[in-house]
Amino acid sequence: MNPQTRSSLFFLLACISLGIATARIINVESVYEPSLFKAYPNRGGGWPKETPTPSPTFGSNDRVRWATVRSLIEEGTFIIGERTNPQGTPNGKGGVDYGDVGIVFQDGYKSVDKVLHPETYKYYATKPPLLTVAVAGEYWLLHKIFKWDLRRDPWPVVSTVLITFNLIPITLILYLLARVLNEYQIDDWTALFVYCSACFGTFLTTFAITLNNHVPAAGCVALPVYFALRQKWTPLSLLLSGFCAGLAVSLDPPTAALAAASALLIFQHSPKGLIYYIPAVAVPIVAQTLINYHAYGIWKPIYATFGGPWYEFPGSHWEKLRWQERGLPKPEGIDFADEPKGVYLFHYTFGHHGLFSLTPIWLFAVAGFFLPSKLLNGVMRFVLLLVLGVVIGYFTIKTNNYGGWTCGPRPFFWFTFILLLGLIPAIQVLSQSRIGRILAILGLGVSVFSTFYCLNNPWRHPWILQLLESHGVLKY
Repeated sequence: MNPQTRSSLFFLLACISLGIATARIINVESVYEPSLFKAYPNRGGGWPKETPTPSPTFGSNDRVRWATVRSLIEEGTFIIGERTNPQGTPNGKGGVDYGDVGIVFQDGYKSVDKVLHPETYKYYATKPPLLTVAVAGEYWLLHKIFKWDLRRDPWPVVSTVLITFNLIPITLILYLLARVLNEYQIDDWTALFVYCSACFGTFLTTFAITLNNHVPAAGCVALPVYFALRQKWTPLSLLLSGFCAGLAVSLDPPTAALAAASALLIFQHSPKGLIYYIPAVAVPIVAQTLINYHAYGIWKPIYATFGGPWYEFPGSHWEKLRWQERGLPKPEGIDFADEPKGVYLFHYTFGHHGLFSLTPIWLFAVAGFFLPSKLLNGVMRFVLLLVLGVVIGYFTIKTNNYGGWTCGPRPFFWFTFILLLGLIPAIQVLSQSRIGRILAILGLGVSVFSTFYCLNNPWRHPWILQLLESHGVLKY
């Protein structure tokens, strides 16, 4: 296949993938599923008694971000609610009324991902603030230019923002991958397989319809990895790599492992390159730290207060973590799974939230890092494998809820571009035999099935967990 024809095929596949994602973004809407509420009767307070307000937002994770965006533009503050009756008053229904008011308690913005300042009784989002501020900046422009208002015009605002912060990073990944496949003259079968995997077999396109930190973080990671792959460092590429690596850390903190790995690779090539790289990394991280202090009045990230009074206030979703200490039954739900770490690691890799069971192409990709390749030298393969191992180990030790309600292992989504690079040498080997090609195609088929299964709402359990639940094997 000549280079022009192959590039045209890449362009065609990218257009199809991005076209599907764009249609889903513009048509985004939260839908109540009878089957979900049959399995979880008490989820979100149960099936609504009245017709819910139409909304382009889904659940706690994205709604708390949008609540903060609204508050920043409408009220000039990160405060999204207030507790007016801290002592609480019995409400006659077996509960307590704390007088909670504010945006985060309004229909379409309700979320459990909020914290309560233990002294001022003001509510804030649990999310790192830099992304929220950037989204608020775009919303401000849309409001000034088109007079769009989130309360009156939620769809135009949300769709435009999602195209900016989700679709552009995905486009960047597809563009950089096409360049790699062409620059390194990867054979046609392997190149088309890997590019189809990028277009249709990753969870990035699944999450394109919801405001989240993982998709833009994946885009930020792709650029420094691409420059490290080429090893043609210039002051501009070093500055861009550093800034994107720092921005990725601000969006998805575990990417700090990759930022450090990139620094190591740059040092190996030219120690002087760190003069450009390190200050560029620091810019977004310092910006996030300053915004965090301005927003919350504390220097450490707000999510670092997990397990303390900011999270576990009376009536909080996270207060349930202390139920058993008080002699109460263990709360239901995946947020309170708390399984043995061996079981947790299994399910995060080969089980119901498995990186490799839901998307088997990544199992090929990891194998690809062990194969000799003109694409990745030995040092880079070792460093990237080490980073993946560190991240998997970190989330195994530090977390216990699989990222909550989510259709895939979202802590690892930012690794997508790296895994696509590892997939190349693996498919080159598999493509040499008929059995290998069949195995690769089956792996891609399962990956596509997993990423399309929750197409209408990515904040749902993966199909493997749903299958286990439906047969009574496992339920959190």
